[in-house]
Amino acid sequence: MGSDILCWKSLSLRLVSVCLLCASVGKQCQIRNTMADCSHLKLTQIPSDLPNNITGLDISHNQLKKLCHANLTRYSKLVYLNAGYNIISKLQPELCKNLPLLQILVLEHNQLHELPDGAFASCTNLTELNLGYNIIDVKNDPFKTLENLNILDLTHNHLKSANLGLQQQLKNLRELVLCGNQITELKKEDLSFLSNTSLNSLDLSSNPLKEFHTGCLRAIGNLFGLILNNVELGENRTEKLCTELSNTAIQNLSLSHVKLSYINKTTFQGLQGTNLTVLNLSKNYLSVIEDNSFQWLSNLEYLNLKDNSIHVSSHSFYGLSSVKHLNLINSLTGKIEDFSFHWLYHLEYLLMDNNNFPRITTNMFTGLNNLKYLSLSNCNINLQRITNTTFLSLANSSLQVLNLTKTRIYTIESGAFSCLGHLKILDLGLNEISQELTGHEFKGLNNIQYIYLSYNKNLTLQSESFSFVPSLRMLMLRKVGCSNLAISPSPFHPLQNLTVLDISNNNIANIKEDLFDGLHKLDILNLQHNNLARLWKHANPGGPVLFLKDLPNLHVLNLKSNGFDEIPVQVFKGLFQLKYLDLGSNNLNLLPATLFDDQTSLNSLNLQKNLITSVEEEVFGSAFKNLRKLEMDSNPFDCTCESIAWFASWLNATQAYIPGLQSQYICNTPPKYHGTLVLHFDTSACKDSAPFKLLFMITTTAVMLLIFIVLLIHFEGWRIAFYWNISVNRILGFKELDRLQEEYDYDAYIIHARHDRNWVLKNFISLEKNKQFEVRFCLEERDFEAGVSEFEAIINSIRRSRKIIFVVTEHLLKDPWCKKFKVYHAVQQAIEQSRDSIILVFLHDIQDYKLNHALCLRRGMFRSRCILKWPAQKERVNAFHQQLVMALKSNSKARLSDKFSLRAWAMKVEEARQ
Repeated sequence: MGSDILCWKSLSLRLVSVCLLCASVGKQCQIRNTMADCSHLKLTQIPSDLPNNITGLDISHNQLKKLCHANLTRYSKLVYLNAGYNIISKLQPELCKNLPLLQILVLEHNQLHELPDGAFASCTNLTELNLGYNIIDVKNDPFKTLENLNILDLTHNHLKSANLGLQQQLKNLRELVLCGNQITELKKEDLSFLSNTSLNSLDLSSNPLKEFHTGCLRAIGNLFGLILNNVELGENRTEKLCTELSNTAIQNLSLSHVKLSYINKTTFQGLQGTNLTVLNLSKNYLSVIEDNSFQWLSNLEYLNLKDNSIHVSSHSFYGLSSVKHLNLINSLTGKIEDFSFHWLYHLEYLLMDNNNFPRITTNMFTGLNNLKYLSLSNCNINLQRITNTTFLSLANSSLQVLNLTKTRIYTIESGAFSCLGHLKILDLGLNEISQELTGHEFKGLNNIQYIYLSYNKNLTLQSESFSFVPSLRMLMLRKVGCSNLAISPSPFHPLQNLTVLDISNNNIANIKEDLFDGLHKLDILNLQHNNLARLWKHANPGGPVLFLKDLPNLHVLNLKSNGFDEIPVQVFKGLFQLKYLDLGSNNLNLLPATLFDDQTSLNSLNLQKNLITSVEEEVFGSAFKNLRKLEMDSNPFDCTCESIAWFASWLNATQAYIPGLQSQYICNTPPKYHGTLVLHFDTSACKDSAPFKLLFMITTTAVMLLIFIVLLIHFEGWRIAFYWNISVNRILGFKELDRLQEEYDYDAYIIHARHDRNWVLKNFISLEKNKQFEVRFCLEERDFEAGVSEFEAIINSIRRSRKIIFVVTEHLLKDPWCKKFKVYHAVQQAIEQSRDSIILVFLHDIQDYKLNHALCLRRGMFRSRCILKWPAQKERVNAFHQQLVMALKSNSKARLSDKFSLRAWAMKVEEARQ
């Protein structure tokens, strides 16, 4: 019995060990480059199976009781170690001996109490040490060896003194964080250990400080920044603090939430000799600022008075001539006196959001000549009507940004912003504007680039609504009630520099095809949540409205929720640069085969929540080519071979990001696959139908070919007979004595359009100079006899030339002199003499029907060696020359076997001439 119990215990222990092993296998660290993330894995010790070359290790939020140096030996290249949020109670001095390169050590939220002697003796390369949220009792200068330390964090350690050492140390320390401790006073000797340090930031926030001993802050070598947020200083201790900071290097002082409700003329007097540039006085319930209280802060550049209750008088900001940034968000109450800001000569940024004062007075902003940014968002300032005098006090400023959102504006009068000629951004969104925009509202905004009018009550647009702001680049008109944009000319035509246009959420149902004409720089177009479905229906009077036809640089197009159930095949033609297309939440089902042929650069496509059943390569192949994100869920997919096989294969092979692929792409039909994921559709069954598809394709091709032959014989039978006779004659041939070579003065006469003169002279003269070919051309500009009429010269030159070269271009087809005389006479002579003497040289890609229509010629009338094409590649020019010479040297005797071909050719030429 006892042996059975032992066996059961042994088996239980094995099962437990197996379970623990399985659990440990499931807890895998994430390795990214040389960083190992082992956080949140409930580890009790440092893993020993990580790569040896890692430089960063995060083992925070685990259950480590100690940092065993033996486990870290194999990770000697560590530069970053985060062991925060564990239950470590003791540090071993050997820690840094095994980590000689360690620079950042994070031990926050542990149970460290005492730091053993020499705990950081080997951590000479340490630059950042975080010991926050422990219960450390600092003794025996534990940080004296950290000569390279830049940041030391001892937040929330129940420290009762700021004294961290008895001797001079930490010479390279830049930031010391002691907030959230129990420090009640700063003695003169407390910070003497920093006597050789230039400290950028000393954070003593959230400490119960009651007293600053004389010289306590001067003990630091150089103190540039001091943070005392959430310390109950009041008026007296604030003044005492400023006295202690006199003649120091202080530049940044933060006194947020220190219960400083009253500032008098002597509060900041102690800072007179300093170079203070940043002062934070936010959240102080500050209600009174005596006149001239800031006169001592002549170097101040940033002043934060957010979340107070200040009454601004004409001398409240006296002395702040260097301030560039003033934060008055939620800080003002009552009237702001005129000329209150005129002391702020260099002010660039003024934030006055969430305030309540009666109105903007005539001289409120007078003197702010350097102001660039003004925000009055969500202010209750009786700004229902903006007139041409509202911002007149800013006429001499260089204001570039004006934020007037949520200021309850009803009306904008003509020339309301005419004094703000430097303005680039005007934000009038989230107001109650209800008016017809005539264009004069924005008159004078000569440099404006961005106008935000979204979320207003009702804006009616005219053709001239934006005629005075041609520099505009971004126009936001979302949800403004402009439902009818069938205006001619379009209100957007003057905006040739526009790159972003948002007219979404307006229930727009009626627009014209030229609405966006000329907006060649438009990059983003938002048209979602409108009612444009009728415009793309084939039953629409006048046909579908293709309003996207003139946007060659469009990158982003949003057409979501417009009720589309039809989509024209040409609607996206020309949008080669489109990267993002959203057609989600519509009623689309069948899409044309070539709809996305021009969208080969598409990165993101949204077609979710439509009625799409079939996803075929003919439709989506081009769009999916470079796709990075696809949203096509919530469609009733028809999971059959014809509808979904290609899509299922693509889903299994693509690298694109597809949200909801494992849950939202579900088959609707047929019943066999209903409720099944498209991803799991079996495409192997589709291969069985391949022979039947091949048979179907062959049969269809044969039928179509037969129909084509019947129609061709019916409509073009005479032409077939004509070409047949020519072919037979050329194959069988007949011999006729040609005139001797000596009877000709030129190898070829060249017929060309006047527009192609330079090309002809350049290329044919160079060919004449080539002794290898020994050819001579008749050029009108060079070889016509003086004193002879042009008609007679042309006829004589053609007669004296063995061959006739037509330089065929678009210009030749349009040249009346060539069409009506030169070409006609050359062809007529060839017919009369029964000579095969014409050579066609094509510079342009001219289709045969154009050639026939313009010159009554077809390629089939000539031997293949007499039809040449000028090569696009330079390396093929010599080969072209060889072909041309062969055509010139070929026999000119005609090989037509009967008179029918000659008669047909002559009749066609004569018919075209008449």
